[in-house]
Amino acid sequence: MDLKHWLARAVDAVDGWAAEFGSVAPHPSQVVDDSAFGAAFDEFTRRMRDNYPFFHPRYAGQMVRPPHPAAVVGYLSAMLLNPNNHAREGGPATTDMEREVVAQLAGMFGLPDALGHLTTSGTIANLEALWVARQARPGRGIAFSVDSHFTHARMCRLLGVEAYPVRVDDHGRIDLDALEELLRSGRVGTVVLTAGTTGTGTVDPIDEVVRLKERHDVRVHVDAAYGGFFTLLAGSGAVRPEPWAAIRHCDSVVVDPHKHGLQPYGCGAVLFADPAVARYYLHDSPYTYFTPSDLHLGEISLECSRAGAAAAALWLTFRLLPPTPEGLGRVLAVPRRTARRWAALLADSPYLDLYQEPDLDIVTYHPRRPTLSGVDEATRRVLHSGMHDPVDPVYLSTLRVDAEDFGRRHPDLVRDAAHARVLRSVVMKPEAEAHLDTLHARIEELAVKGGD
Repeated sequence: MDLKHWLARAVDAVDGWAAEFGSVAPHPSQVVDDSAFGAAFDEFTRRMRDNYPFFHPRYAGQMVRPPHPAAVVGYLSAMLLNPNNHAREGGPATTDMEREVVAQLAGMFGLPDALGHLTTSGTIANLEALWVARQARPGRGIAFSVDSHFTHARMCRLLGVEAYPVRVDDHGRIDLDALEELLRSGRVGTVVLTAGTTGTGTVDPIDEVVRLKERHDVRVHVDAAYGGFFTLLAGSGAVRPEPWAAIRHCDSVVVDPHKHGLQPYGCGAVLFADPAVARYYLHDSPYTYFTPSDLHLGEISLECSRAGAAAAALWLTFRLLPPTPEGLGRVLAVPRRTARRWAALLADSPYLDLYQEPDLDIVTYHPRRPTLSGVDEATRRVLHSGMHDPVDPVYLSTLRVDAEDFGRRHPDLVRDAAHARVLRSVVMKPEAEAHLDTLHARIEELAVKGGD
């Protein structure tokens, strides 16, 4: 795509539509001089240089990547009109687009009748899911693994619900024996499972937990904010299919299109298997909902104003790369393949060691050292040296691991500290595949230079 060409076409299209209503001169209070704007813009571009190269394969730190050009064009086009998808009269076109993309997301998870909407983030999407869970199971708590996202514990405090952290197994999955013992107490009304933890990318055994659902009368919510789109690979052998197939038997699921859905921030989504949960959102706004609609999106959302531009960007992207195995699935296959190959390289490396096998596209590893304290210090040096090298920088992130968890994966390591940091890389950009050998060699070099 020629982004400059299509951005110009976007501006022309909006200007052409606006001209149909007659010309309107800008109000003098908002007019700025081009020279004044030029000076401000020069300062702006200088300030924006204080960023990491999220677009480049040498950036393998967090879950950050530029959006697809189609999403940029769609977002800009709608943003020039600035529709608000809270109510249909705030954005008729983008409201319809949101309904269509939400239906596509629901279909991706095998939830054709799901009720849902886009959100500004996975955090808000999870908040809504847990809020509905509280309404549906009043007086009962919420269980989640100790490796799940930190927001679940925080949201429980916000909602006034008892939180029950559950230990994990030696791969970081929620421990089934500990969970079932907790469920027998009757104190838990909802179990949160994670389809891709943000630390290691681990996928909980969703298929095993749904078997406990009816037995213990609990709701099951899936936090797939990071990993959700990997369900598109469930039929390819690239991921274990059973957890993904089981999502259709869960009560709710969230996913973030602003991660693997190639969208700009912020674009999350929440889906409920039972459309009847709309009753929990019931409210009246006498000045808001006055155009015909079966259900305004604001009537099934805790948020009010939401950018219609986010729906437009996702809709345009899905027209080209739909959430199907043949569409977006082809994009997701690349980082999964890259993660698996990197794991193989790490297993054979004399300088680096794989922390654990990746489930998705997060790879965790560390410099080979005999002690936890040595691993932690060498990890710190690799991270710092890589980020601050003026000639050949590489940008990684770290994960702090408890000594017990480390010992279960690497029992030969001397546990002389309470915890240690390991290196963590998210290879979500397809461009990382061609750059992997160079990236791996560079990190090996840093691990050697950062020796004890």
